[in-house]
Amino acid sequence: MSRGPRGALPRRLPEIRPEEYRAFRDYLERSCGILLGEHKGYLVVSRLRPLLEEEGLTSVGALVERARREPGSRLRQRIVDAMTTHETQWFRDRYPYEALRQTILPELAERRPARVRIWSAACSSGQEPYSIAMVVEEFRQARPGALPPVEILATDVSPTILAQAEAGFYDGPALRRGLSPQRLQRFFRLEGGRMRVREELRRMVRFEQLNLLEPFARLGTFQVIFCRNVLIYFSNARKRHILDRLAQALEGDGYLILGGTESTTPHSDRFVAVRAGGGLLFRRR
Repeated sequence: MSRGPRGALPRRLPEIRPEEYRAFRDYLERSCGILLGEHKGYLVVSRLRPLLEEEGLTSVGALVERARREPGSRLRQRIVDAMTTHETQWFRDRYPYEALRQTILPELAERRPARVRIWSAACSSGQEPYSIAMVVEEFRQARPGALPPVEILATDVSPTILAQAEAGFYDGPALRRGLSPQRLQRFFRLEGGRMRVREELRRMVRFEQLNLLEPFARLGTFQVIFCRNVLIYFSNARKRHILDRLAQALEGDGYLILGGTESTTPHSDRFVAVRAGGGLLFRRR
């Protein structure tokens, strides 16, 4: 294993060798399901450079070797954190939230289940579940008493990003992207010099660490599942497996909401596409 004193690295990391890239690609897919393309060596090195420097390692191959030798350490999670994308925005793509407001919540108000459960899978830094909570609160204000209690479960593979999301503090670009001044004023308050999601919304959302490759039957069932811009990172076989389990996690003819470029076809026949809110949703057959 190539290793120097902790923090002692040359200014320029060596290019990742093909065999190192293949080893890392295999390790990452086994760890969290993310399937890297054939020519992502530069991305891997740039994402992992801070971790390599901190660990005093001079190559990605040495990092993989150590991670495999120490499976119970935090190194595996730190690698996954470095390689997963946590950039998102409020009300991304708009149509899922319009569909929630115009179609899904009115249907649930009419059915009157004992409670409404919505799952935000791969919630990243929390903008998605809090955006869902805002729509729910606006619907409640417009139609008092129409909805039963609402629980939003937000999961992600990264405990680091989940802790940030649960705290509910946002500033700079993370606060402005996709959020109207009206919603900013209504759903946030200034706390310690930063803007924080109001407590009534934070109470509606529960955060929990989850790798979508792991069993999630313990989570129970949901009327709505947001699993957006996640499947694109998995192999076709893993997509089929995840979609099958997502179908099992939906109650009745519940809704699955994917990213704008994602579809259940051709990976699953357990859903039918429906148009709502100006986009496509997928309803369990």
